[in-house]
Amino acid sequence: MSGTDVKLVLRSTRVVTPEGTRAAAVLVADGQIEAVLPYDAEVPEGARVEDFGDDVLLPGLVDTHVHVNDPGRTHWEGFWTATRAAAAGGITTLLDMPLNSLPPTTTVENLRVKQEVAAPKAHIDTGFWGGALPDNVKDLRPLHDAGVFGFKCFLSPSGVEEFPELNQEQLANSLAEIAGFGGLLIVHAEDPHHLASAPQKSGEKYADFLASRPRDAENTAIENLIAQARRLNARVHVLHLSSSDALPQIAAAKREGVKVTVESCPHFLTLTAEEVPDGATEFKCCPPIREAENQDVLWAGLADGTIDCIVSDHSPCTTDLKTPDFASAWGGISSLQLGLPAIWTEARRRGHTLDDVVRWMSAAPAELAGLHRKGAIEAGRDADFAVLDPEATFTVDPAELFHRNQVTAYAGKTLHGVVRSTWLRGTRIAADGELAEPTGRLLERNQ
Repeated sequence: MSGTDVKLVLRSTRVVTPEGTRAAAVLVADGQIEAVLPYDAEVPEGARVEDFGDDVLLPGLVDTHVHVNDPGRTHWEGFWTATRAAAAGGITTLLDMPLNSLPPTTTVENLRVKQEVAAPKAHIDTGFWGGALPDNVKDLRPLHDAGVFGFKCFLSPSGVEEFPELNQEQLANSLAEIAGFGGLLIVHAEDPHHLASAPQKSGEKYADFLASRPRDAENTAIENLIAQARRLNARVHVLHLSSSDALPQIAAAKREGVKVTVESCPHFLTLTAEEVPDGATEFKCCPPIREAENQDVLWAGLADGTIDCIVSDHSPCTTDLKTPDFASAWGGISSLQLGLPAIWTEARRRGHTLDDVVRWMSAAPAELAGLHRKGAIEAGRDADFAVLDPEATFTVDPAELFHRNQVTAYAGKTLHGVVRSTWLRGTRIAADGELAEPTGRLLERNQ
C-alpha cells in the first residue's frame, strides 16, 4: 500500500465527472485535485502514474447516515471497524449519527468525548450529527458552533431510552431554534399515533411486522414536518424514506419552495418484503422494507429528483439481538460495505448509469451536509476516489465483511460492482481487501 503527497496522476478510460463520464487523467497535488485533463495529456515531470484501464474512477462516496455506536456500544460496531468497512466499500466520508453511542451527541461535552474516541481510529474522514431531544434546546446552538452538521430527532420512540422522541410542540421549539441560526434538522419521520393504533404481534412472520409499521405513519409524520418547515421557513431533511405514498406531498412542497430534502437507503431500493423469510430479522429496520410495487415508485422518485440521495443507515448490533421474533429483535440493516454494489446492481437493471449513482451517493449527500470539498472529481476538491469494476460480480459472504458483527441482509446475494481500491486525499487506503493504517480526519461543518 503506497501513497504520496507529491503529484500523481490517476488515469482511467472511464472517469465520472460532473460533466459526465469520459476518459481522463486526474492530477493530484497535496491531497487535492489540481486538474482533470484529457486521458493522454502529458504527465508532469516527476509525477507517479496510476492507470486503472477500463475500471471506473468515481469520487469517493459520502455516507451521511451511519450509526457507529462508539463509545458505549462499541461491541455493536466502533469507529475502527465501521470506517474500515466504509473504506472497503468505496466510502471516503461518513457522518455519525448521535444515538446508540453512550453518551449520545446531545451536548458539546458529549461531542468532544466522541471526537476523542474517533480520532485515532478513523480510516476515512468522519463528521458528526448532533441530537435534538425534548430537554436540550439550549444545547443546539453551542453544538452548531462546535461544528456538528445538523441535528437528528425522532418523532416516535428511538429504541434507546437515552434518546427520547419529540412531540409536535417540542419539534416546533427545536425547529424554531435551529432555523434561527440557519441549521438543518434531520428527522426520523414516523407518527407515534399511527404506530400505536397499528396491529402489534410478536412472532416470526414478517407480514405481521410490516403491518405494525404502516405507510400512514410515515406519510402523516412527513406531512406534519413539511407544515412546520413551511411555517418556520426552516430547513429539514427526511431520513430513510420507505413509503412511496409520501412522494407526491414531498414533490409539491419542493415546488412550493419549502426547504425539504429526502434520502432513501439501499435496503429499501434493492430488497422487498416479498423476499424476507419469516424469522430473518437481519432484514428488520424501522421504517420497514416494503413491497416490490412500493420500491418501483421509490426508484421513480429518485429518477425525477424527489428523492435527493441514497445513504446506508448502517445500524448494526450484536448477533444475539437479532432474535427470530420481529417484535423484539433490534431493528437495523448492516450494509456499509455493500451499499455501492447493491445500488449499482439494481440501478443498472433499471437502466440507470454510474453517473446517476454518483449523484445519489456522493454529490447529493456532500451537498446536503455542506461538504464542499467532497462529492465530485473536479479541481479544488479533495482527492477522494473509489475505483470500481462495474462488470465484475461477487457473492456476499458475511465472513468477508469488515463490520464488527458480520450480520447482513445481503448474505448470499450476487452483486455487480467490485471496489478495487479507495483513495483518501491522494493516498490509497484500501485495495483488494487490504486496509492501510487510519489516516481519516475529523470534519466539522463549513471547514
